[in-house]
Amino acid sequence: MRNILLWIEGTGLGHFMRESGPWTYAVVNVAHILGVATLFGSLLVLDLRLLGRWKRVGLAELASAVTPVATTGFVMALLSGSAMLATKATAYVDNPFLLIKFPAIALGLTNVGVLKLTPAWKARATREPSPAEHRQLAVLGGISLLCWLTAVTCGRMIAFW
Repeated sequence: MRNILLWIEGTGLGHFMRESGPWTYAVVNVAHILGVATLFGSLLVLDLRLLGRWKRVGLAELASAVTPVATTGFVMALLSGSAMLATKATAYVDNPFLLIKFPAIALGLTNVGVLKLTPAWKARATREPSPAEHRQLAVLGGISLLCWLTAVTCGRMIAFW
């Protein structure tokens, strides 16, 4: 793990982040916060809908609205988070929150893939899910909330370790 973090820190991005002045890190940090907020805010609304809230709001319409917003937030968070990590990657070598955050993100993304493969998700624009499909969507929504809440919480706790 240390060798990977050493390599990340030694990249051109790491050098740029460390040598370009304090405002660069501050701006990248703000971009990361905005990206995470955009991602989580979008997912929160969709996951709560999957869990059964706002049943009058069509799942297809809601998903069409929030998916591109969530994707934009994820890309912002990924790019800015990579830059922040490269700044001082080796400082995180013993940080347990980093070791929890990345698997939580991976599980969250895997959950998205599983959701997209379900028949209920594929047919969301053409029919209402059956009761069994509602339960399946609710489980996936709950898993999503757990993964992303874990990632966000651990991301915040990294700074305090």
